[in-house]
Amino acid sequence: MGILSWIVMGLIVGLLAKLIMPGKDPGGFIITILIGIAGAFLGGFIGSFLGFGPVTGFNLGSLLLAIGGAVLLLILYRTIKRKTP
Repeated sequence: MGILSWIVMGLIVGLLAKLIMPGKDPGGFIITILIGIAGAFLGGFIGSFLGFGPVTGFNLGSLLLAIGGAVLLLILYRTIKRKTP
């Protein structure tokens, strides 16, 4: 996937992850894209480790792995944010 594809997929995944887990999360447009891209990397890493395969492009399996990774990042962010005063 090219860089533009990663940005578009990051935006889609970030938006879907924020829709699945609504709440007070950081950011606007750029942060949403970064959450989506980081979620795709995390989801691809976990998917490869578990035998599901990596994030390879715009297909259903890759999209689900990326959304799962982004949701996991949002959960981690909220857990860390809650523990800090």
